[in-house]
Amino acid sequence: MNIKHNNSIGCTVNECKFHDKTEGYCTLEKIQVTKHETMAKTKQCTDCGSFERE
Repeated sequence: MNIKHNNSIGCTVNECKFHDKTEGYCTLEKIQVTKHETMAKTKQCTDCGSFERE
């Protein structure tokens, strides 16, 4: 299966069903970035809200 990836969204999460599996990119057109803290002060406070387990 050859899925076109989005050159604007880099990704290293191989467990996500939207990861292109051949290069370090996401196959979605856009993603939702979320936070799990009241105020995000570092990148560790953010997550990809579009993640879905394969």
